[in-house]
Amino acid sequence: MRLLRIVPDGTRFKIVRFRRFSYPFSAAYSLLVLFLFLTVGLNFGIDFRGGTLIEMQAKSGKPEIASVRATANGLGFGEAEVQEFGSGGEISMRFALQPGGEVAQQQVVVKAREAFSATYDFRRVETVGPRVSGELVQAGTLGVVLAIIGVLIYLWFRFEMQLAIGAILGTLHDIVLTMGFFLITQLEFNLTSIAAILTIVGYSLNETVVVFDRTRELLRRYKTMPIPDLLDLSVNSTLSRTAITSTTTVLALIALVLFGGTAIEGFALVMLFGVVVCTYSAMFISTPVLLYLDVRAGVSRPEGAEEKVAAGAKS
Repeated sequence: MRLLRIVPDGTRFKIVRFRRFSYPFSAAYSLLVLFLFLTVGLNFGIDFRGGTLIEMQAKSGKPEIASVRATANGLGFGEAEVQEFGSGGEISMRFALQPGGEVAQQQVVVKAREAFSATYDFRRVETVGPRVSGELVQAGTLGVVLAIIGVLIYLWFRFEMQLAIGAILGTLHDIVLTMGFFLITQLEFNLTSIAAILTIVGYSLNETVVVFDRTRELLRRYKTMPIPDLLDLSVNSTLSRTAITSTTTVLALIALVLFGGTAIEGFALVMLFGVVVCTYSAMFISTPVLLYLDVRAGVSRPEGAEEKVAAGAKS
């Protein structure tokens, strides 16, 4: 019985050639990310900003956003952010952090219930004080930094220096592009977003290790093969595995986006973007970097290894 092959055997895509397009694209995207970070900034959620988040659902009919916004602004807690989400008449309201501590935050909830409980069901209420939000910012930032440092240390010891540099650049590239997704879409950046970034770092690491392991193996086997052909061969030989992994992951994430509900929709969207970025990065960013590094010098060769040239590698 013949096994299913998403990518046919003997595929010989010239992956390395696409660096002429992938590098300028990633460079322009990175500059856009830097510009947006300095001018627009991240849309921090209540976890990091502090304040009160209230999600409501209309008991009947379609919610009137303008009316809700006017009523919320008239409660005396400053300008409220009101927006509709989902397809079932759901509304979210965000109130800024109020002076007066925990009592002031609870007063926001009390007044909101008095104003909207007749026509709306309260589905979710979250209150975060200034001290808690500050601690969450510090803990979240420290967690991401330590995780990235740990990954970089692992890559440095996992591969020879040349391969490690390529893997590190690829991982940092994926983090920058993911942050760009938050900046462009203005998706709420909260603790769930931190979890998504750390998951993407792990996925990026997995994709890079698979390709670079094959690259190192081929470097030891084919000592005279030109580096561009060898890099193309390493990507093509792992392309079937990459296609299967990415496809199944994307299908699962699409299901989460469509049917997982609002609680995990943001996480699933970021992960969906991250899987595409990590696959793109492993093939078109990390691997072509090795063209500019002396990868043969860093890979030890077993004694007595036969020098063979892959048939049709240059075809």
